[in-house]
Amino acid sequence: MNYRAASLAVRSSACSLAIICLLAGVGDAVEPVEVEVDLSTPGHKVSPRLIGAFFEDINFGADGGLCAELVKNGSLEAPKPLLGWSRLGQGVEIELASEAAMSSANPRYLRLEGGDGASDGGVFNEGFRGMGIRGGGDYRLSFQGRSTAGSAARLRVRVVDEQGQELAGETFTVEGSAWRRHEATLRADTTANKARLELRLVAGKLADLDLISLCPADTWKGRPGGLRRDLVQLLADLKPAFFRFPGGCIVEGSELKYRYQWKTTIGPREERRLIVNRWNTEFAHRPAPDYYQSFNLGFFEYFQLAEDLGSEPLPILNCGMACQFNTSELVPLNELAPYIQDALDLIEFANGSAETTWGAKRAAMGHPEPFGMKLLGVGNEQWGPEYFERYEEFARVLQERHPEIELISTSGPFPSGDLFDYAWPLLRKQQVPIVDEHCYACPDWFLREAHRYDNYDRNGPQAFMGEYAAQSVQIVSPRNRNNLRCAIAEAAFLTGIERNSDVVTMSAYAPLMAHEDGWQWRPNLIWFDNLKSYATPSYYVQQLFSKHRGDITAPVKITDPRPAPPVGGRFGLGSHRSCVEFRKLSVDAENQTVHLGDWETDEGVVRQTSLDSATRVLVGEPVSGDATFTCQARKVSGREGFAIFLRYGDGGSRIEWNIGGWNNKRHGLIDQQAAHSTTPRQVVDAEGTIETGRWYDVKVVVQGERVICSLDGEVVHDVEIPRPQIDRVFAGASTADDGGKAIVKLVNPTDEPTTVRLQLNGLAGGPREAQVIRLSGDPEDENSIDAPQQVSPQASRQRLSGADSTIDLPPHSFTILRTTTKGAQ
Repeated sequence: MNYRAASLAVRSSACSLAIICLLAGVGDAVEPVEVEVDLSTPGHKVSPRLIGAFFEDINFGADGGLCAELVKNGSLEAPKPLLGWSRLGQGVEIELASEAAMSSANPRYLRLEGGDGASDGGVFNEGFRGMGIRGGGDYRLSFQGRSTAGSAARLRVRVVDEQGQELAGETFTVEGSAWRRHEATLRADTTANKARLELRLVAGKLADLDLISLCPADTWKGRPGGLRRDLVQLLADLKPAFFRFPGGCIVEGSELKYRYQWKTTIGPREERRLIVNRWNTEFAHRPAPDYYQSFNLGFFEYFQLAEDLGSEPLPILNCGMACQFNTSELVPLNELAPYIQDALDLIEFANGSAETTWGAKRAAMGHPEPFGMKLLGVGNEQWGPEYFERYEEFARVLQERHPEIELISTSGPFPSGDLFDYAWPLLRKQQVPIVDEHCYACPDWFLREAHRYDNYDRNGPQAFMGEYAAQSVQIVSPRNRNNLRCAIAEAAFLTGIERNSDVVTMSAYAPLMAHEDGWQWRPNLIWFDNLKSYATPSYYVQQLFSKHRGDITAPVKITDPRPAPPVGGRFGLGSHRSCVEFRKLSVDAENQTVHLGDWETDEGVVRQTSLDSATRVLVGEPVSGDATFTCQARKVSGREGFAIFLRYGDGGSRIEWNIGGWNNKRHGLIDQQAAHSTTPRQVVDAEGTIETGRWYDVKVVVQGERVICSLDGEVVHDVEIPRPQIDRVFAGASTADDGGKAIVKLVNPTDEPTTVRLQLNGLAGGPREAQVIRLSGDPEDENSIDAPQQVSPQASRQRLSGADSTIDLPPHSFTILRTTTKGAQ
């Protein structure tokens, strides 16, 4: 039996029966969806690496996040002078100095110099959007200090809240011309979310200060200067099979000089060289010109964290290319040897004995035993012939010297399109062990792509869905939300990954973490502020698949007798690099959902005032079935015309009529129904331009799958555009070796409650108890600092009648059933 073929959804058309039932007033009599699980025919082994964690220092994920250090730029090495530091009080001069510094990697320090009289000035550090201080908590304060003025200096160090009230403090004597470590444990009196650290020179003429640190004593495993306990605990509770680090685009750097170089991130903290973060000024909607990497969290700490989590370490190394979305800077092939040597040395650092050069460095940091690394990524999401030439050079050396290491290559940044299609044949030819695929797309893409891997070549490389997340609006939009709708779509997608885990060996959601006050990208798996953290609905989907993975797949067949719902959705307005106006809308112009752009409404005129590359607002109520939309539209300024959206579904499926697009040369219909946002399908186009300042009469008629578009009374397009083929129930099943357990996963992504007739073929015995774990709720619900578990799994018990039982699935739900396979309970 071909279990992969048997696992595909079987769609049964029952339109005529449904119509008869509805006309008879017995619409509820339509048969339930049938989910048949064949427990008697074992499938393939479920990959033990299936659910992992991807970490990148984006959204203040490391400094200001996972790293528990509270002081920003404590080494004083940020390129922006005194980043994070500000003057405090009077009578003290402040400067950065470099004479007789602590180390060449840390050449700058802070000098406080007082006058002849009494002084009470100094500096304060703002932290990472403030410092989170807990009342009753202990905090380790330390700094390197000296006084070269020939006399001692007195330094008063305080932690104060937003109103300047002291939470904790200590006075130090700084003396002598040699650098000396000063430290104390401070206990905070009360809690503050945005505290700051003050250093005042209260006596003496001069104090030099460096490596200033304030860190909670209650770190993960109590390690000094370690990791934030609550964030690591959330990672540990996820139970990731592997831990990928340090990224991500951060591996590449916007320029090669800013690439991640692992050797500069290990050893004593004073030897770790700070660099600018790749995400420092990437997005206009969330500028962060204070974002640098201190490397308090470096490669040793990453390996150590993977070990703590019980996860396989998966480091990614630069392949001699900067980010191709930025500079596309390349290292010539004949100068690639140092990059390859970095990979060889990393393998020795991770796996070599304490007698080897790099193994000795690991041992000196407190870990004499090897970390046991088995996976290594070469490059992040590069593309084109330049990348594959460089990967081949890496692979030639590494496979000869270290055949025990599984190399990971990449198919580029998108899950389809020209770059993807170019990559895969080369990856097969080069016999790459594992290929990293990435995708950020609308929820409908993930629903449709639950069958993505059903027909992948089982004799080629294994796939690794290494970065993915459902975007409620559009990739990199600041209006994306971590809502339940996105999480349920990801759950449906993961049923396909688990079903095909003989070829999809690994997967990881991305990004992992984000600071509430300092993010560049959303959605993310975990959110936090300076004191609290919470998991998102997407986190719980990942966790449920990780904890309820099973060992062997069981074939599943789905039969859905329900008729397809009518074509429907909302209408919308938009533009590309133009300011536009719309009036006389045939729907409620005040009923708006803004996705992209700057929109305002005044006396019935809807205006878009930005020149962004893409803007979008939905208007009116959703429609079901045939509909007509009319309005008047004009371009006020800019390069192109305006756009109308139709059949816009909650899951992101939509059709765009781009009027005066392509540099104001053409009108075209674009099918974006469940498509990845970068690869929409242009259905039809026609020549045409839009005049600035002129009002146009716009009309769109939807008749089933037929779309008729008219401009000033003339039909421009008349075309059939099929609806996206998306299942309405998703299922997966597996068995676990620990005591004969059957695990069934069921996903209902629709607005309607669904009854499932669950047939467990091969189930021994009669009625029995099943454990039920369910994630459900309003599709727009999301968690927050104030409501961290608004959307979270709920456990219950259900009595199954035996091999043939009925299960009710709420709307927008992910349900797991666990029961025994060997006999009734």
